[in-house]
Formats: sequence, C-alpha cells, structure tokens
Amino acid sequence: MDWLNSCHFGDCLETMRRMPDGIAQTCVTSPPYFGLRDYGRAGQIGLEETPAAFVAKLVEVFGEVRRLLSDDGTLWLNLGDSYAGSWGAQGHGPSPSSTMSRHQVANHPKRAQNTGTIRAAGVKPKDLYGIPWRVAFALQEDGWYLRQDIIWHKPNPMPESIKDRCTKAHEYIFLLSKSERYYFDQGAISEASAESTMSRLAQDIDGQAGSDRVPGKTNGPMKAVGRRNSFARTTKDSAGQHGQKPQFRDDREPVAYEGRRNKRSVWTVATTPYKGAHFATFPTELIEPCVLAGAPAGRVVLDPFFGSGTTGQVAQNLGRAFIGCELNPEYQLLQAERLRQPSLLLEAA
Repeated sequence: MDWLNSCHFGDCLETMRRMPDGIAQTCVTSPPYFGLRDYGRAGQIGLEETPAAFVAKLVEVFGEVRRLLSDDGTLWLNLGDSYAGSWGAQGHGPSPSSTMSRHQVANHPKRAQNTGTIRAAGVKPKDLYGIPWRVAFALQEDGWYLRQDIIWHKPNPMPESIKDRCTKAHEYIFLLSKSERYYFDQGAISEASAESTMSRLAQDIDGQAGSDRVPGKTNGPMKAVGRRNSFARTTKDSAGQHGQKPQFRDDREPVAYEGRRNKRSVWTVATTPYKGAHFATFPTELIEPCVLAGAPAGRVVLDPFFGSGTTGQVAQNLGRAFIGCELNPEYQLLQAERLRQPSLLLEAA
C-alpha cells in the first residue's frame, strides 16, 4: 500500500498498525483536547472518563508512533489543557474550557455538542487538569526521551470571562525522541540575534562593555573573541586558579559571527483563521520549525491526528513527504483544498 502523501481515514491506531517499521522521520501532531467536545464518532480520543484513561490512550497511540519512526526520529507534540467543571468554549454548558483561540472556535464547521462535566479522583471544579505534563511524563515512563518543553505563546488568545486567574495565552509543544541521539537540524531553525548583541559585537574588543544583569551592576569588560574550538583545556603545568588555561589553536581560522543564534524555547505565533477549518487547526508558522528541525528534505512527516491537513501542507511546501491519519472523513474536502494551496508563510527548502 502507498502510504505517502495522503491521509488515511479511520482509527489512527488501527491504521498505523498496518504501516511498516521506521517509515517516518518525525511526527508533528496535536491530539484532541481532553473532555472538550463530542463529534459523534465511535472511538474518538478525548472522551475518556478520566484524565488517566485519556493519558493511557495517548501513550498507546504514541507507542505505535515510536515504532513507525526511524531510530533517530522525533515527536513534536502540541497539547492544550482544560479546566474541570468550567463553561465550555462554545457556550454556557458544563464542559471544560480550553486554551484555544477565538478564531479556532469560531471557524469550526460543525457545532459539536458539549461533553458534560468530566470529573476524576482528586480533581475539583475549577482545577486545571494539567494534561500536557501528565502526558509528557507518561511518555517518558514509556521509554521516550523527554527533551524539551516549548512554550507556544499566543499574542491573540481567546478572551475568558474569569476574574480569579490570568487569561490563558500559551500551550505546550513537547520535543521527544526515540533514542538518546537523534536527528535535529539546529541551523535550519536558527533565529536572528538580538540587536543589542549585534551592537555590542560591532564595538572594538577593548571597548566592549558588559551587559546589564541587575540594576546598578554590569558584567564588566568583555573578553576578546576567540577562534573556533578555542575552549580552555586542562593542563598540569599551566593551570590557573580553576585548573584551566585558555588556549588558541593556531591551526584554526577565526570565525566571523553570522548574526544568528540557537532558537529559543518560547515561540510567539498568532492563531490564524482558516475558512472552513475545524477549530484545532495548527498555524503553519508553528509547524514549520518542527518539520525543518525534525526531518531533512525528502523524508517523511507523520501526523496521526491530521485534521484539516496543515501538517501535510507544511511538509510538502518544505520538500518533505507526509502521512496523515484522521478519524473524521468530513475533513477530506478541506484537506484536499489545503494541500493544493502553498503557504505564503513558507519558503521552499
């Protein structure tokens, strides 16, 4: 069966069990929120009776994902949270509220019914379930390497009519890996250095001032910039106070600073409406760095919760193949439309 560059409808677990080992390089996905909406589909994830049952189901799903990944593969997992016993995001029902944006809610093509209040042992009304970290730790216990929590900061969060806490304006993306050593293209997602850094480096070495740390205190004069791999090496006969002596290697050329830095772990990405899209639509700008860092050109990106097909759209625009799984066949036309439209936010790899 040809799995590539298409979405396979049905239960994602059953579908993935038919796929060969190691077919994908990375997985970029966002499962349904716990206890938020009932779409009337048998076997849908998110309607489990307790958070523990929901977490256990996702551990099972991602256990299958791990089999499908290459040995150096990664999982980029976006998870939103919800509150127990709060009003739902689409009305004054008893279902939990979520961290979705107003655009994500408003652009859903079908008003799904509220799930009703889901309670769990030890969870009180108004409690935050803490689903993202419950899932992350469970996956870690199941054998995944939990490498990083990335904050998706939403500058346009969904307004909330609450007076006893802050408006929720973030979700998590967890980076997990199948093995201790894994593929990660750091340079592909590097970002421009801060203007203050570039300004400081433009000064003469002797004149570079240290950056401010706390009011009234600076870091002192900057030390001279070294050569490539000019790290201090321990020596017995010339060690300083801390057992190290700085050395430069004459066989290495000085490196010009290119004005780039390693991507930070807080990603500011606005939620964006997509006409006809279901409410859990990924912003393409959020998926792009996951695909670029997680898979080289020509490799396969997996999404077991394909939804409107945004992951596939990003993958193909970046020169990667994709495999999607989706329970609801109503999204087939929307996926086809999205996959015909190149994203204006992306540049070909």
